[in-house]
Amino acid sequence: MSSTRIRRHVNAPRARVYRALLDAREVATWMVPTGMTSHVHAFDAREGGAFRISLTYDAPTGTGKTSAHTDTHHGRFVKLVPNEQVVEVVEFETADPALRGEMTITISLIDADGGTDILAVHDGLPRGLQPADNELGWRLSLDKLAALVEAG
Repeated sequence: MSSTRIRRHVNAPRARVYRALLDAREVATWMVPTGMTSHVHAFDAREGGAFRISLTYDAPTGTGKTSAHTDTHHGRFVKLVPNEQVVEVVEFETADPALRGEMTITISLIDADGGTDILAVHDGLPRGLQPADNELGWRLSLDKLAALVEAG
Protein backbone atom coordinates (compact mmCIF):
# COMPACT_ATOMS: atom_id res chain seq x y z
CA MET A 1 0.00 0.00 0.00
CA SER A 2 1.28 3.46 -0.84
CA SER A 3 0.35 7.10 -0.24
CA THR A 4 0.24 10.43 -2.01
CA ARG A 5 0.44 13.96 -0.59
CA ILE A 6 -0.83 16.93 -2.57
CA ARG A 7 -0.71 20.59 -1.53
CA ARG A 8 -2.65 23.35 -3.33
CA HIS A 9 -3.15 27.03 -2.43
CA VAL A 10 -6.51 28.65 -3.18
CA ASN A 11 -7.49 32.30 -2.88
CA ALA A 12 -10.59 31.68 -0.79
CA PRO A 13 -11.30 31.40 2.94
CA ARG A 14 -11.26 28.03 4.68
CA ALA A 15 -15.02 28.19 5.33
CA ARG A 16 -15.73 28.44 1.59
CA VAL A 17 -13.39 25.55 0.75
CA TYR A 18 -14.88 23.39 3.53
CA ARG A 19 -18.40 23.99 2.17
CA ALA A 20 -17.25 22.87 -1.28
CA LEU A 21 -15.90 19.62 0.22
CA LEU A 22 -19.28 18.75 1.73
CA ASP A 23 -21.82 19.97 -0.83
CA ALA A 24 -22.88 17.19 -3.23
CA ARG A 25 -23.51 19.56 -6.16
CA GLU A 26 -20.12 21.19 -5.74
CA VAL A 27 -18.36 17.84 -5.29
CA ALA A 28 -19.87 16.73 -8.62
CA THR A 29 -18.34 19.86 -10.18
CA TRP A 30 -14.81 19.72 -8.81
CA MET A 31 -14.03 16.14 -7.72
CA VAL A 32 -13.71 14.89 -11.25
CA PRO A 33 -10.60 14.98 -13.42
CA THR A 34 -10.72 16.68 -16.80
CA GLY A 35 -12.09 14.28 -19.41
CA MET A 36 -14.59 12.67 -17.05
CA THR A 37 -18.16 13.34 -15.91
CA SER A 38 -19.29 12.90 -12.31
CA HIS A 39 -22.53 11.49 -10.93
CA VAL A 40 -23.20 11.63 -7.19
CA HIS A 41 -25.53 8.75 -6.31
CA ALA A 42 -25.64 9.36 -2.54
CA PHE A 43 -24.03 11.94 -0.27
CA ASP A 44 -24.72 12.25 3.47
CA ALA A 45 -22.23 14.90 4.65
CA ARG A 46 -21.97 14.10 8.36
CA GLU A 47 -19.63 11.98 10.47
CA GLY A 48 -20.61 8.40 9.74
CA GLY A 49 -22.54 9.49 6.64
CA ALA A 50 -22.05 7.55 3.42
CA PHE A 51 -21.50 8.58 -0.18
CA ARG A 52 -21.29 6.91 -3.58
CA ILE A 53 -19.90 8.59 -6.69
CA SER A 54 -19.27 7.49 -10.28
CA LEU A 55 -16.77 9.08 -12.66
CA THR A 56 -17.24 8.22 -16.33
CA TYR A 57 -14.72 8.86 -19.08
CA ASP A 58 -16.02 11.21 -21.77
CA ALA A 59 -13.99 9.44 -24.48
CA PRO A 60 -14.77 5.80 -25.28
CA THR A 61 -11.04 4.99 -24.96
CA GLY A 62 -10.98 5.57 -21.18
CA THR A 63 -10.82 2.34 -19.16
CA GLY A 64 -12.84 2.25 -15.94
CA LYS A 65 -12.18 0.37 -12.74
CA THR A 66 -15.84 -0.59 -12.19
CA SER A 67 -17.15 -1.02 -15.72
CA ALA A 68 -15.86 -0.41 -19.24
CA HIS A 69 -15.67 3.39 -18.88
CA THR A 70 -16.64 4.14 -15.27
CA ASP A 71 -14.96 4.31 -11.86
CA THR A 72 -17.45 4.04 -9.00
CA HIS A 73 -16.40 4.42 -5.38
CA HIS A 74 -18.25 4.48 -2.11
CA GLY A 75 -17.22 5.54 1.33
CA ARG A 76 -18.04 7.29 4.56
CA PHE A 77 -17.08 10.43 6.40
CA VAL A 78 -14.95 9.42 9.39
CA LYS A 79 -14.13 12.84 10.83
CA LEU A 80 -15.37 16.35 10.09
CA VAL A 81 -13.77 19.34 11.80
CA PRO A 82 -15.61 22.44 10.53
CA ASN A 83 -13.43 24.64 8.34
CA GLU A 84 -10.34 22.53 9.16
CA GLN A 85 -10.46 18.88 8.13
CA VAL A 86 -12.41 16.18 6.28
CA VAL A 87 -11.41 12.53 6.68
CA GLU A 88 -13.01 9.93 4.42
CA VAL A 89 -12.58 6.21 3.92
CA VAL A 90 -13.24 5.22 0.30
CA GLU A 91 -13.17 2.05 -1.77
CA PHE A 92 -13.53 1.35 -5.48
CA GLU A 93 -16.38 -0.89 -6.57
CA THR A 94 -14.41 -3.32 -8.70
CA ALA A 95 -13.89 -6.97 -9.47
CA ASP A 96 -10.13 -6.39 -9.78
CA PRO A 97 -8.44 -7.59 -6.57
CA ALA A 98 -5.49 -5.25 -7.24
CA LEU A 99 -7.83 -2.25 -6.89
CA ARG A 100 -9.77 -3.42 -3.83
CA GLY A 101 -9.29 -2.12 -0.33
CA GLU A 102 -10.11 0.94 1.69
CA MET A 103 -8.16 4.15 1.24
CA THR A 104 -8.16 6.98 3.76
CA ILE A 105 -8.27 10.52 2.39
CA THR A 106 -7.50 13.33 4.81
CA ILE A 107 -8.03 16.87 3.54
CA SER A 108 -6.70 19.58 5.84
CA LEU A 109 -7.33 23.31 5.41
CA ILE A 110 -4.77 25.84 6.67
CA ASP A 111 -4.90 29.66 6.57
CA ALA A 112 -2.11 30.91 4.28
CA ASP A 113 -1.29 34.06 2.34
CA GLY A 114 -4.78 35.54 2.41
CA GLY A 115 -6.37 32.24 1.36
CA THR A 116 -6.21 28.56 2.18
CA ASP A 117 -3.63 25.85 1.73
CA ILE A 118 -5.22 22.48 1.04
CA LEU A 119 -3.26 19.39 2.00
CA ALA A 120 -4.74 16.13 0.68
CA VAL A 121 -3.16 12.93 1.96
CA HIS A 122 -4.22 9.58 0.50
CA ASP A 123 -3.15 6.57 2.54
CA GLY A 124 -3.57 2.92 1.68
CA LEU A 125 -3.70 3.13 -2.11
CA PRO A 126 -4.39 -0.36 -3.49
CA ARG A 127 -1.43 -1.97 -5.27
CA GLY A 128 -3.18 -1.64 -8.65
CA LEU A 129 -3.50 2.15 -8.36
CA GLN A 130 -0.34 3.95 -9.39
CA PRO A 131 0.52 6.81 -7.01
CA ALA A 132 1.47 9.05 -9.96
CA ASP A 133 -1.96 8.50 -11.56
CA ASN A 134 -3.71 9.17 -8.26
CA GLU A 135 -1.69 12.35 -7.76
CA LEU A 136 -2.41 13.59 -11.28
CA GLY A 137 -6.15 12.98 -10.93
CA TRP A 138 -6.25 14.82 -7.62
CA ARG A 139 -4.18 17.73 -8.91
CA LEU A 140 -6.67 18.16 -11.77
CA SER A 141 -9.58 17.97 -9.32
CA LEU A 142 -7.99 20.47 -6.92
CA ASP A 143 -7.48 22.85 -9.84
CA LYS A 144 -11.24 22.65 -10.42
CA LEU A 145 -11.89 23.15 -6.71
CA ALA A 146 -9.71 26.26 -6.77
CA ALA A 147 -11.59 27.67 -9.77
CA LEU A 148 -14.92 26.99 -8.06
CA VAL A 149 -14.12 28.58 -4.69
CA GLU A 150 -12.13 31.48 -6.13
CA ALA A 151 -15.07 32.42 -8.37
CA GLY A 152 -16.93 33.68 -5.30
